[in-house]
Amino acid sequence: MTAQKLNVALLFGGNSSEHDVSKRSAHNIFDGMNKDKYNVKVFMFTKDGILLDNNYSQRIFDGEPEDQVVKEAYAKMDLDSPLAPLAALQSAGPIDFFFPVIHGNLGEDGTVQGLFRLLKKPYVGSGITASALSFDKDYTKRILDLAGVRNTPYVLVTPENRDQYTWSVIQKELGNTVFVKPAKQGSSVGIHKVTNEAEFKEALDDAFVYDYKVLVEQAINNPREIEISILGNEKPIASKLGGVRVPKGDEFYDYENKFVDASGVVFDLPVILPDKLTKEITEMALKAYKALEMKGLARIDFLVDENDVPYLGEPNTLPGFTNISLYPQMWSVSGIDYSTLIDKLIELGIAEFERRSKIKYSFKELGEEHVGKKEYH
Repeated sequence: MTAQKLNVALLFGGNSSEHDVSKRSAHNIFDGMNKDKYNVKVFMFTKDGILLDNNYSQRIFDGEPEDQVVKEAYAKMDLDSPLAPLAALQSAGPIDFFFPVIHGNLGEDGTVQGLFRLLKKPYVGSGITASALSFDKDYTKRILDLAGVRNTPYVLVTPENRDQYTWSVIQKELGNTVFVKPAKQGSSVGIHKVTNEAEFKEALDDAFVYDYKVLVEQAINNPREIEISILGNEKPIASKLGGVRVPKGDEFYDYENKFVDASGVVFDLPVILPDKLTKEITEMALKAYKALEMKGLARIDFLVDENDVPYLGEPNTLPGFTNISLYPQMWSVSGIDYSTLIDKLIELGIAEFERRSKIKYSFKELGEEHVGKKEYH
């Protein structure tokens, strides 16, 4: 007897700077899904954060001009309705499982995870709290510090305290070279390497375009970028390590290198490091994964200084699945192929949903209200 197929909604797009990256990831995941196991429908969040139905989403997915299709869809929607962003779900048909491939804002910050909770459906990845904490670099670092996971020193700059953090104060606290980055952004968007006062002011101006919280981090001398993939829920496992070497002259692994033109980037898969360093990075990654209570998957990025001291950079709760992305590639060299990886992610999402379903909530009727005596003095 043939097992019933799982109806999977593959969500992509979103109103973030990683909108197009999400589209590429979604194509790879769709192609890698075993169609004998899954009925897959695609749904795209527009750049305005409006969910399109399967028909319009599929047309964009198949290559029609996005702006043209979105305009056509909007003309038939009641965009004034408070439920307009989610109205497409009314005609979605049966959905057993959500597979979000939305990078950055909306997808990794806990927003769609809250939607899935309301809909009482299982989904790939971390829950609301873990997603929100891991997406906010400031809160991530606070958790890492509490858990004893090494990360780079930083100060948090906001519009309210910006005047206090002059370049001279930054130099005194963090040194002559720093990185300025929005707290809640991904893919190196809004990140700047800074070495003087003019660059610092310009970097802050740009970072504040993307968030009202900005991290100024101490730079690491001659860093190597190392990445690791994590898979699992309560008992996560780690992949072999991957290394990234950017072209000479590039300051860091930026958006262009990650998604636009990686022709000059060298990926070491797996990267060969001293056993002690490999073990330390793996242990730090698993410790951070558990401390942040992540589920399903994460890619965790590290910087290693010239003395082989690793610093955890940031976790990514819904990492890219583009042809350049290292998350699936690191699992491939670790013995888990693309299709099997997708199966495991879906299994983990269902397992976490079932685990959470066992939590009991007590509802006690209050009855008649009895108020104590009030004495005013």
